[in-house]
Amino acid sequence: MINRSENNDKSSFSPFRLALQRLFNKKIALSVTVVLLIVYLMGLFAPTIAPFPYSETNLMNTQDSPSWTHFLGTDRLGRDIFTRILWGIQTTVIITIVGLVTGSLILGVTMGLIAGYFRGRVDSLITRTGEVFAAFPDILLIIILAATLRPRIVDLARGVENITGISGIVSSGIVDFVVIGVALLPLSWFGMMRLVRGQVLSIGRSEYVQAARIAGASNTRILFRHILPNVIAPIIVTSTFGLGAVAGTEVFLSFLGLGVQPPHPSLGIMIADVTGRGSASVSVLKNHPEQILAPIAVVWILIFCWNLLGDALTDIFNPRSK
Repeated sequence: MINRSENNDKSSFSPFRLALQRLFNKKIALSVTVVLLIVYLMGLFAPTIAPFPYSETNLMNTQDSPSWTHFLGTDRLGRDIFTRILWGIQTTVIITIVGLVTGSLILGVTMGLIAGYFRGRVDSLITRTGEVFAAFPDILLIIILAATLRPRIVDLARGVENITGISGIVSSGIVDFVVIGVALLPLSWFGMMRLVRGQVLSIGRSEYVQAARIAGASNTRILFRHILPNVIAPIIVTSTFGLGAVAGTEVFLSFLGLGVQPPHPSLGIMIADVTGRGSASVSVLKNHPEQILAPIAVVWILIFCWNLLGDALTDIFNPRSK
């Protein structure tokens, strides 16, 4: 009787609650989740916990070693490295969320639902369009988009400033986030679309979907009420893997000078500042390795933790795993 009651209790759990319970039972998944939360919260609350303004320079204290005043030392302009790390994490958090929402969740999921449900010419059009983007090397296409779109978006933002009288749109960094968000679309939408499309093609043949059609349910209701909830698990897993890739790509674009622009901090800009000054960079790397190790360590932690969490979620949402 005890075993039957336990089974009944388990069967009454929702899939999300069962997945959450299995997540708490996985020590590695729980550990990396805590690490990611800590890192992201540090970035979100950077204005509160940062000990100095991120653009504050002090030419009397340049290239200082770590101390109680400056936990990670100062850079060549006397700016506090720990402060800039916190603000760089905030930049990565914003870009990651923008890239995930606009690319994977909105564009990718929507196009996948439409292509898999309506099939035929609609499916062919969406799939062929995605294959055209996929034919380009991802990072090359992102660099081309970022380089070509930036001047146009900057001009558009300045035009808005002139027309509305609102100043600071360009200097606030919003333009940088828009440029990177648009440039990251090819990296995220097609893979998600293809995954969702495959799931919809399979689920669309299910009896409950056919019954909903016979009952007169609209296409919108069938897609978002009957099909989408059954595709949530693979969407979560794929998005988790994609978050690490988006974070790494943002850092790489900023390193090349195509992402976030100074004076707004970015982990990529911090790495470029240390490695892009010729013979002077060699001296900095020898005497102050923390200036490059700190931003690289943060990038490594983000990518590593997201990948581990993705592997754990794959096991959690796999019905065949125990």
